[in-house]
Amino acid sequence: MAEKRRKFDRKFKEDAILASYRGRTLKDIAKEIGVLPCALSRWRREYEKYGSASFLGPGYARVHPKDKKRFELSKECKESELRYEILKDGSSYLFQNKLTIYEFIKNNEKKYSIKEMCNVLEIGLRGYFKWKKHGISERRKNIIALKKDIASIYFLHKKRYGKTKITRELQALGYAIKESTVSFYMKELGLRRITARKFKKTTDSNHNNYVPKNILNGIFKTDSPSKVWVSDITYIQTDRGFLYLTIIMDLYDRKIIGWSCSSTMQTRATTLPAFEMAVNNRKIKEGLIFHSDRGVQYANESFSGKLELYGCTRSMSRKGTHWDNAVCESFFSSLKKELIYRIKLLPHMQLKAEIFNFIENWYNKKRRHSSLDYQTIEEFNAIQIKSEDAPLGINENHQLTI
Repeated sequence: MAEKRRKFDRKFKEDAILASYRGRTLKDIAKEIGVLPCALSRWRREYEKYGSASFLGPGYARVHPKDKKRFELSKECKESELRYEILKDGSSYLFQNKLTIYEFIKNNEKKYSIKEMCNVLEIGLRGYFKWKKHGISERRKNIIALKKDIASIYFLHKKRYGKTKITRELQALGYAIKESTVSFYMKELGLRRITARKFKKTTDSNHNNYVPKNILNGIFKTDSPSKVWVSDITYIQTDRGFLYLTIIMDLYDRKIIGWSCSSTMQTRATTLPAFEMAVNNRKIKEGLIFHSDRGVQYANESFSGKLELYGCTRSMSRKGTHWDNAVCESFFSSLKKELIYRIKLLPHMQLKAEIFNFIENWYNKKRRHSSLDYQTIEEFNAIQIKSEDAPLGINENHQLTI
């Protein structure tokens, strides 16, 4: 059986070295303390080189005290370089889910220290080893899939949707989920709906034309198409001046049935072409209420005569009360939040194309409206048609509120 190797502590070695400097030979001292002369000679060389930093044991750097500060600075520099390298390689994973970061750490175990990677990427060491051993739980997989769908819906709709509409989209995909849960994960993902800005008033009510009463009186609901149309004008800045957008909305389904973009505020370029488009898109019923603000584009003889020709009943907001036409204000707010404030200043023709796409392909077809119980206009109208065709005794009631 091999002889067990003896171990000597730090104090024993230092005492042996000090004794070797007192005039006696290394051989005599080694024999006296029971070690080999070569071992005592090795201890002396180490002590002469590292002084009090000798014999610290494994895991400690052997550095002479006078070189300690330089050594520590060099060590910090190397550690900083290592952290920088990890950050450089792992920066694209920092704001992704933990699973992705775990995969990065696993793929780089041979290149970097696991502990250092977890520290730099702010990942728990225990969590990483637990994932490495057992994989990811079903619950975690479901959360990751949910977050992915939330982000997908958010960017698909160009950052226009908040928690309520994203919740409705998820429910349409089959998720049984609450708004509070969607809100929590949106905050985790850093997703926020585009906010609104104030915009300039375009109404010019300083005229001598007749101003009818506010027949609508803030009742923004109706039970069938072409009972109430509402209209308004707003301005949009372009790279050269302003573009004026006139819209006509049917209160029944909130659809924009007529609109016009122009570089002037003249009636022939604003309200008249928008009304002609509305008439072509939706048949006017007898007694249709046409509501607008008091702007000269609506009050002048040219436009009021057009409304009388079609037998429309005129209604105008009270002076200085923009809430009397709140549904149009709401549309313009959505337009500016969801489109205008997201793009740079564009030429007239390019901006007109963007507005066309927003109204015809997005707002009228795909956007979910709170006033329609978060249905799209197409979904709402399909349900109404189905309800009308249903046999007697089946009642599908859908009431509109602002």
